Amino acid sequence: MPFQILLNIIIAVMWMFLSETYNFTSFLVGYIIGILMLFVLQRFIPDTFYIKRVFSVVKLIMLFVRELLLSNIDIVKLAYKPNLNIQPGIFALPIDLKSNWEITLLANLISLTPGTLSLEISEDYSKIYIHAMDVPDVEQSIKDIKETFEKAIMEVTR
Repeated sequence: MPFQILLNIIIAVMWMFLSETYNFTSFLVGYIIGILMLFVLQRFIPDTFYIKRVFSVVKLIMLFVRELLLSNIDIVKLAYKPNLNIQPGIFALPIDLKSNWEITLLANLISLTPGTLSLEISEDYSKIYIHAMDVPDVEQSIKDIKETFEKAIMEVTR
């Protein structure tokens, strides 16, 4: 991926020299031309097309913002209920992530979402223990986290 970014910047600078205009607009046009050239020639480059990873990062950020907003709404609903009828609990989330960076990112995203907190990661890095403010169905909570955050993290890192 760094090779593709460097190659794209070189193409953009070459475009600036060839067009003899040295401003941001010329660089941006050259960068877009470089992206198109890398897209056309991607079968000759060993790595995956890096713009796909950029879109995956944006998708992960948008997913987190959505989950953040939805969980804030859920917490406000619970806080303003006349009868506090919640089922707090701690559960183990089995994870398929391998690197420390991926596991740390998942644990932080879980902790940053209101109503949940990552407590501990198991010794063999196969589970994250999570405290949730309201867990009516543990299996559904595990499924939700695996299908949202864990899946999006794997798209970014692999």
